[in-house]
Amino acid sequence: MPFGKSGPPKSSKPSKKPRFALLAGLLALPLLALPGGAANAAAPADANAAASGGGWNRADCVSEHPRPVVLVHGTGANATVNWLGLAPYLVERGYCVYSLDYGQLPGLPVFHGLGPIEESSAQLAAFVDEVLATTGADEVDLVGHSQGGMMPRHYLKNHQGAADKVGALIAIAPSTNGTTLLGLTALLDVFPGLADAIDGFSPALLQQVVGSDFLTELNADGYTVPGVDYTVIATRYDEVVTPYRSQFIDEPGVRNVLLQDLCPLNVSGHATIGLTDRMAFHEVANALDPDTAEPTDCRHILS
Repeated sequence: MPFGKSGPPKSSKPSKKPRFALLAGLLALPLLALPGGAANAAAPADANAAASGGGWNRADCVSEHPRPVVLVHGTGANATVNWLGLAPYLVERGYCVYSLDYGQLPGLPVFHGLGPIEESSAQLAAFVDEVLATTGADEVDLVGHSQGGMMPRHYLKNHQGAADKVGALIAIAPSTNGTTLLGLTALLDVFPGLADAIDGFSPALLQQVVGSDFLTELNADGYTVPGVDYTVIATRYDEVVTPYRSQFIDEPGVRNVLLQDLCPLNVSGHATIGLTDRMAFHEVANALDPDTAEPTDCRHILS
């Protein structure tokens, strides 16, 4: 299986009625923050080829670091467009970088991360094993954006031996405790059938609402597992995973980073913190290699 190609699980739900296409469009909006928009970035039929052209998802990669990096995209994104900024940044610093598509739904070839998170977790498990087999490494480091920062915790807690295969999880704007979406999720209690309609289109959306059964179960016995280093990187201007402090993990050994504490001039929102924010990228690099970490400040907005 080529890197970046993690097929949808057999139990994926069939395509839904056209009225739910609007939700897919809304999910695509954050990707338009990239120059040229999502359509141009995702144009190649083979996302793996596009990534290889950018220096990542290369089976022949020779790393300057002991652990390859696996990038886990967010809801409505994909293995290429979500990482057009961070992946080359890490490749330039000597990392072997790999990204996967997960959570695919029939009829949506560009927008992924929509299927049941439990199934996406299994796709991540298979991809990590593939990367380890290809590179010969003992462990990988995981870097995820939005759902991609939360879903790996399900993998680590529910797949036997997963914690032994991962050195660090670096979560950028993760839906750790779900989201209120600036209070809009309260509408689920106001309009009968709305929750079922959203779940019918994309189970992952409803699973990331604050108080969901999925998150309640995931977080019930703690957020972390022994042996894995955790970092959370957030922005106070996040308009998708709200309130922004709900992204942090209040457990021993977890490093929680608010970009505005490092530079008050940083104005990144939910999309840009993972797509283009050089301060966030610098913090990712610091977390991947703490021994060579350098303080992040306003200079890194443009560096």
